[in-house]
Amino acid sequence: MSTDDRPKATPGGGVPPLVLVSGPQQILAERAITSTLDALRSLAPDVEYIRVDMETYEPGQIGMQCAPSLFGGDKCVVVRGAEQAGDDAQADLLAQIERPEPGVTLVVAHAGGNRGKRVVDAMKKNRARVIEAPAIKTDKDKNDFAVNEFRRNRRKATPEAVRALVEAVGKDVRELASACKQLIDDTTGLIDERVVATYHGGKVEATGFRVADAAVAGNAAEALRLLRHALASGVDPVPIVAVLAVQLRQLVKVAGAGRASSNSLAKTLGMAPWQIDRARRALNGWDVEALGRCIQAVAAADEAVKGGGRDPVYAVEKAVLTICAERSGRHR
Repeated sequence: MSTDDRPKATPGGGVPPLVLVSGPQQILAERAITSTLDALRSLAPDVEYIRVDMETYEPGQIGMQCAPSLFGGDKCVVVRGAEQAGDDAQADLLAQIERPEPGVTLVVAHAGGNRGKRVVDAMKKNRARVIEAPAIKTDKDKNDFAVNEFRRNRRKATPEAVRALVEAVGKDVRELASACKQLIDDTTGLIDERVVATYHGGKVEATGFRVADAAVAGNAAEALRLLRHALASGVDPVPIVAVLAVQLRQLVKVAGAGRASSNSLAKTLGMAPWQIDRARRALNGWDVEALGRCIQAVAAADEAVKGGGRDPVYAVEKAVLTICAERSGRHR
């Protein structure tokens, strides 16, 4: 069967016979599969859902599952882990992609990499719908994810609230999604930093981000209070020093970026627009030489907390006090 002769209609009305979910972010991939099933069931509530895992694949399984049912009806065959597909599995998938069965929607989830790339290429060649599930790694990625969580649920959250939420629960994207859902379900109106603090106040206060903010602002008393609270709460000195370094590097980048809008600079600097705006506000009272000295102090603290010094707590406190002193001008 040629490409042009492939069945065009599917039980879901708007879902093509082939759907490729491409990317490593599991929560996005799961949502893509769920939304595809929901679309199919909107017009064919009895569509049969069949899951095929490449980890336990047996030769011929794709052909068997995609074969027309003796009792009729439509099918949605979801293949997970296509990046793990062996030669037999890829051959079976390619055969189904080139000669799809009427009434069958084939959904292939591929997390990335070269293995299984023939399947990905064949899906695209045969006009599969491609749904991206890109990795969410950086703070900017997590910020954008959280903003979209609120937006798609028709809720508004301030940039400060989003930042506080990412700082509190942003290590795991699934946990971040759950935290967003909790705020959406349990609150009304604008979600601001105070709302986030009500639900995640302990976690927010014990993060290195608050320590860094206070230090960059030159508030030594508050920086030390937050630092000691974080350490007493079990936060390791290593990530605190890492956050200090990130904050200082962001100040240096923004200081040298010119006066273009934060939106236009975001992609170039690898920062969210609100991070650029915050850095610009924080730069008041700083010069490049002082920032350079602070970065050197934090580098020394980084070496100390990773085994190069006798007292990690003293090392990070010294770095924090150095930043505060540079901000207040006592070292100039």
